[in-house]
Amino acid sequence: MIGKISGTLEYRSTDHVLIDVRGVGYMVYCSDRTLAAMPAAGEAVALYTDLLVREDLLQLFGFGSLFEKEWHRLLMSVQGIGAKASLAILGTLGAEGVSRAVTLGDVAAIKAAKGVGPKTAQRVVIELKDKAPEIMALGGSLSNAMATATGETAQSAPEEGDAVLEDPAHAPVTPGGASGASGSAAAASMSVQADALSALGNLGYSPSDAATAVAQAAGEDPEADTATLIRTALKLLAPKG
Repeated sequence: MIGKISGTLEYRSTDHVLIDVRGVGYMVYCSDRTLAAMPAAGEAVALYTDLLVREDLLQLFGFGSLFEKEWHRLLMSVQGIGAKASLAILGTLGAEGVSRAVTLGDVAAIKAAKGVGPKTAQRVVIELKDKAPEIMALGGSLSNAMATATGETAQSAPEEGDAVLEDPAHAPVTPGGASGASGSAAAASMSVQADALSALGNLGYSPSDAATAVAQAAGEDPEADTATLIRTALKLLAPKG
């Protein structure tokens, strides 16, 4: 498997980019959000990737963060969701938005993605709701891996079994990843939510209840630190009446 690709951006199309790695061009399909965050042609770029292998087709899909990549893999496990629909959902909501929508059971948010009908959106929520806490809990380790991959280009941290294609002559930028202000904010948010989820789990709350409370609290205050997120989540979990 190819877990990450790093090189020079040759061109950007409506649904894919071409990345030159040591003279070999790789066509990588991305969500609208990832495409929008791409640097200009001729600049260095890096994407975490997932390779789709079929009898008559090999396709690379690129992601600005490991968090987005993991959600793509989960979405693809749902019946009726192919790569195109998965990228549409991620492009509409972003990885954090997908995490929040699934955790809170927000079918309407999933349905807002192009080509996703109400029945499919409902299936996404039903099938992935119990898996969402696992991805949220990985937030801290995923953001650390992203930081490592950005800071040490030649020693990135792909998943086990994944290969890394990169051009060491460049210092690539990962769209939406750990580099830049927006990337740092996203990585910090992932880590904060993971820490809050862990704390609530230690207090005895179930992963599902904790994830729902953390997702709701994070939606109300995206810039909340861990302590604030925990306090807000505890209020939401407190018995009513």
